[in-house]
Amino acid sequence: MTNCLNQPCPDIIALDFDGVLCDGLAEYFQASQRCYHQLWPSMHPQGLDDYAQAFYRLRPIIETGWEMTLLLRALVLGHSEAEIQGHWPELVSQLLTQEQLDRQQLIQTLDQVRDQWIAENLPDWLDHHHFYPGIIGPLKTWLAQGQPQVYVISTKEGRFIQALLAQKGINLPSQQIIGKEIKQAKALTLGQILQRHACPPEKLWFVEDRLPTLQAITQRSELKGLQLFLADWGYNTPQEHQQAQRDARLHLLTLVQWPEPWTNWLSPTMEP
Repeated sequence: MTNCLNQPCPDIIALDFDGVLCDGLAEYFQASQRCYHQLWPSMHPQGLDDYAQAFYRLRPIIETGWEMTLLLRALVLGHSEAEIQGHWPELVSQLLTQEQLDRQQLIQTLDQVRDQWIAENLPDWLDHHHFYPGIIGPLKTWLAQGQPQVYVISTKEGRFIQALLAQKGINLPSQQIIGKEIKQAKALTLGQILQRHACPPEKLWFVEDRLPTLQAITQRSELKGLQLFLADWGYNTPQEHQQAQRDARLHLLTLVQWPEPWTNWLSPTMEP
């Protein structure tokens, strides 16, 4: 039960992790560098840090993690940010062929370098993640009040999410952290949460930073009525903000709105 009477408010709030709660850009770039050195050991042994800012700016084009090393390779090869931004899917195919790589090899390399980094220096790996300003306070309040019930749904390993949250004094039960190990689409997870709690769809609010993920959820009839929010501080673009504002099924959410009353979350966000 909630205490917001007749006002719109969630019974359950489901949150993406990277790009909503936590900024992992530094970890993404460091992991990509380590992959790069494995795949191209004789090329650019130093100096990859010069590509960090461009990498950060282009992060929203990345759909899945294995593409990150290709993004770094594209920058090293001299592809402009405009070209990468406008033609990324075609460039991925071109680079895979040109560099004689495949998706599975890139996945395995990324997993290996992360596992090695974590095994050798877990505190350093954790320190490459930073929570967005103002995120932690409201999250602690919701958990202390017991309402709304909080879930984290992410493609990051659940145990690492738990460790990162614990660093901030947040002890979210493991059953409320649905991570990479579950190996299923977020839409399916949201449907399972609805069923588990017999929750009306309009009482489950989901915050995500990837517009395509939210758009996919809107196509699922069993999830009709969910309140869906695009976190504008995450890994997305001004163009995607405008798309979200034009979509009646979505809400564009800002960090200013994050600690405000729930009704303010549903208020239209005007951007320049």
